[in-house]
Amino acid sequence: MSTSPSAATPDAGRKLFTVEEANATLPLVRAIVQDVVELAREVVERRERLAVLKSGRKQSDRNVYSDELAQVETELEHDRERLMEYAQELLALGVELKDVMTGLVDFPARKDDRIVYLCWKLGESDVAFWHELDAGFSGRQDLAEFAASAKPEA
Repeated sequence: MSTSPSAATPDAGRKLFTVEEANATLPLVRAIVQDVVELAREVVERRERLAVLKSGRKQSDRNVYSDELAQVETELEHDRERLMEYAQELLALGVELKDVMTGLVDFPARKDDRIVYLCWKLGESDVAFWHELDAGFSGRQDLAEFAASAKPEA
């Protein structure tokens, strides 16, 4: 389960962070992302249990568990909506939620007159990596090189 705004217009009115601004925002981001990861894991576990329960019954069967199954499905939908609200809360801060299971987020930033991402994952102490817009997590690079040429938001 991932969520990501389009990168087609990477500079279209989005907030751009310096490394210092990203790290200053991190306490709030960390709290939100912790909630996201916990809820996402609960949702996955419940979906798996629900699938197991449903696999053992025919659609036409009406038994004592039908109402309970319907309730679980309703709760799952509510939790999915809560996950989307968390993602919107992060987006309102200017932060993009990339992976709900690992707690991966990106902070848009400027480097050498182009937009890149400062990258942070739940469990990391601070923002210590960056990557190109299309590189993703596997393209993360240490911030030591970034700091030499990074420019704050204009």
